[in-house]
Amino acid sequence: MEIRGGSGWTMFSNHAHVLICLVEDPTRTLREVANEVGITERAVQRIVSDLENAEIIARERVGRRNVYQLFLDKPLRHPLECHKTMAEVVTLITKR
Repeated sequence: MEIRGGSGWTMFSNHAHVLICLVEDPTRTLREVANEVGITERAVQRIVSDLENAEIIARERVGRRNVYQLFLDKPLRHPLECHKTMAEVVTLITKR
């Protein structure tokens, strides 16, 4: 993954990046998400666990793969943006 702009920082957290990947394709493997985001597979596992604990996603086993159900009607967590939902922000960013 190449970060544009050269300085190395991005506007959104890795949690947001993982969520966006799952919104775009809820059947992606954690390895595919890790490659897309540019972090380790273990880091993606921790983020997916965080998102599950926050009830933003749910994992369902289908054969040998996980499929993720998304609950994007939840408000953002920080006080500065809690007046917006996950869906509102994700819609601005996704390729769909």
